[in-house]
Amino acid sequence: MDPKQKTVGSPPRGSARRVLNAGSGSYNARKLHRVFTPEAWDEVRIDIEPKSKPDIVASITDMRSVCAPQSFDAIWASHILEHLYAHDVPIALAEFRRILKPDGFALITSPDLEAVASLVLEHGLDHVAYTSPAGPITPLDMLYGHSASIAHGSVSMAHRTGFTCASLGQRFIDSGFPVAVVKREKFDLWALGLMQEADQASIQRELLVAGLDIFEQAV
Repeated sequence: MDPKQKTVGSPPRGSARRVLNAGSGSYNARKLHRVFTPEAWDEVRIDIEPKSKPDIVASITDMRSVCAPQSFDAIWASHILEHLYAHDVPIALAEFRRILKPDGFALITSPDLEAVASLVLEHGLDHVAYTSPAGPITPLDMLYGHSASIAHGSVSMAHRTGFTCASLGQRFIDSGFPVAVVKREKFDLWALGLMQEADQASIQRELLVAGLDIFEQAV
């Protein structure tokens, strides 16, 4: 490990809850979900790209040298898992479970391949579905990664796997999470992975107040 590399241990008792922004990108790229308010949560950013200037430079598939067991209350991973190879997804989720406290949770969003497939059939690969801060987004971008960014050299933007609602929930369960709640919303999947002592109802209420209704059937 780089001697300058930050290592995250357990926080002092009584401090704010801590959330790991997994695959954070640059500071403005993948901001925390609104549920993680700065008054109640301390953010730690991890990314494999040093140029993103995260707090920790590491892969989410191997955080053992930089993140202690049970050192986070929550994990936020926005459009990250699809950048891994399929065989690495369970490894990353197992790492999430390792560093979460017994009452912690992981909140993850990823493209919904069923919704994208319907969009392809109805409008074609090059149809502009919406415009993001990075520019127009097409079904091709949702399937394989943002084409313009990849063309400009950001090859880490390429997608290497994908999920349906059922398959994403099953990945959580296969990785040892006792409960996973998954829902579809527009072109995205939202998944809530709960540790064994997590207060599911309380966490879901917090998310609802923050604008995310994730009360669908648990896996």
